[in-house]
This record gives sequence, C-alpha cells and structure tokens, in this order.
Amino acid sequence: MRYLVTLILCLFASGAGAQDWEDRQIFNESADGPRLRVISSTDTALFAPLIEDFVAQNPAISVEYLVTGTADIDRRVRATPEAFDVVVSSAMDLQLKLANDGYALALNDLPHPPWAQWHQSLFAFTSEPATIVVNRTAFEGQPMPQTRQELIEALRARPDDFRGKVGTYDVRQSGLGYLFATQDARASETYWRLMEVLGGLDVRLYCCSGDMINDLADGTIAVAYNVLGSYAAVRTEGKDALQIILPSDFQTTMMRTAMVTGKSRLPEEAETFVRHLTTLNPESMAALPLLDTQDSTTESAAIALDPALLTFLDTLKRRKFLSAWESAAIQK
Repeated sequence: MRYLVTLILCLFASGAGAQDWEDRQIFNESADGPRLRVISSTDTALFAPLIEDFVAQNPAISVEYLVTGTADIDRRVRATPEAFDVVVSSAMDLQLKLANDGYALALNDLPHPPWAQWHQSLFAFTSEPATIVVNRTAFEGQPMPQTRQELIEALRARPDDFRGKVGTYDVRQSGLGYLFATQDARASETYWRLMEVLGGLDVRLYCCSGDMINDLADGTIAVAYNVLGSYAAVRTEGKDALQIILPSDFQTTMMRTAMVTGKSRLPEEAETFVRHLTTLNPESMAALPLLDTQDSTTESAAIALDPALLTFLDTLKRRKFLSAWESAAIQK
C-alpha cells in the first residue's frame, strides 16, 4: 500500500509539472534539501528578490515558483491541495474562503497583528492600492482626473477620443478584479456610473494588470481602471507618458496574503517561507518592488480580512453582481 501511494504521488507530480503556467521558475535548483512548491498570482519579476533572499538565508531549500491567475489558484488548490506547499494571492476573498474551508494549516506560534491574519492560517504581508493609470498624451491640455467622478466627466466630455481606449479587469475571469469591483461597489454608487460610461465606450477587458499597462504604454488604451498599484509602480518606471492616480474620493486597497496548505508535504519549510514573508527586513524590502509591507504596529486601511469578504462569493450574490456588471460594462 505504501508503494502504491508513493507511485501515485510520483505520477501526480510528473503530471503537475506538465501543466501550463503563466511562469514557472526554480530558485536554488542545486540545493540538496527539500523543494517548496509555491503557487502565486504575483509575477516572478516582482517576487524573485524575496525568494532569492529566502534561499540565501535557507541554502538547503529550493523553491519552485508557479504563477497563474487568482481564480485559477483557487481552482487548483481545491482540486489538488497536496500539490502545493504555499499559496500566495492578491485575491483576499478567495484566500479567506480557502482558509475558512480548511485548506490552510494553522501556524499558532507565528506572531502577527490580528487585523493582518485570519485564525492564524492566512497572513497578510503587503498593502497595495488599486489605481487609475492614464497615458498623459490623452489628457494634454485637459485637467487630470483625481476622482472617479472627474474621470467620468472627462470620458463623457470626449467620447470619440476614448472609444475603445479604456480598460479594466474582466471580473468574470479575474479573482482580484472581482474583489476590487465588489469592494468599489460597496463603497460608492459612483462605481456603477463609471462602469456604464466605460461600457458605453467599448471598454477593453483584461485578465491582469500587466497586460493593461502594456497596452497603455503602446497607446492601445489611454485609461486603465483598478490597476494594481505594485504593478503600476514598477511597470511605469521610466515611462514618462504614463501617470498613476490614487483616487482621492476613496481608495480600494488589498492585502496580499499567504498560507501554508493543510496538505503540504513540507509543512516546516513552508512555515519558514511564510514567516519570511511576514518579517521582511528593510534590506529585503529595498529589493522588493511591491508597495508597503504591513506595519506590525499600525492597523491597515486596506480591505478588512474578515468574514465580510465572503459575502460576494455566495453563489446567488455573485451571479447577481456579475449580471449587473455585464449589463453595465458589456453594452452589446
């Protein structure tokens, strides 16, 4: 029986390695010790400095870093939780549901402020806002919008200039996009007016922030709404034509979270990795191009890591929200 279980796990690992990923990299491949499998929604280029810092401090451990979308992370972890040791995602609601449904291992002796963790199973380690990113050339000679209402007015004033030139997440596919959209809608009715305006301008829909920024940079679109701040800051560096706007009416800020899977093959090493994320030193952060790390002494103004996050994951509420979103954003 033990041989059969081992054979099944080996076959599974072989099949898992053949899966399609947005990116897959191995750090410290020559290490003689165990290999952690980390599934994450964060682009490797953004996260690599942190992993490199981790393996430098833990030279016996290698890390297989697997990148996919937030919604896909949820599906894969639920289907094969034993395939992964650590889960890192920007979709706080999906992460909280995974933890709440028993897919996370409790780390009872990991010190972390109450507002930045859930039942010692899910731990926030960065705070990152949703932003508006614009191509400055589209607003030349015009006031730069600083609120959602001002953006609505700017788009309505020149519809021919912005038709087909605005972008946002396809919230039907993007877990982070859905989180931002539901939180925006809870905060203000302005969100729905903005979606109707974007829909009337034939909004382009995206899976992720990186693709939106690419299209902004080459002029395919002029405005991108709800771009993740960490990506915007890195990808717009050196691109004078692009400007990041933090809306002054209200900000939607998510916390990137990590968990050790309940069926991790390497729970001790996985816990060491999560501890590393939650105790980053200034030297590590200097090399990590994400935005603010959590301050263990100050409560974050980000979306709360609490049961309210689960509201829009209810099947009926999600269906109702997506129906309203499609009516506003897809006007065909």
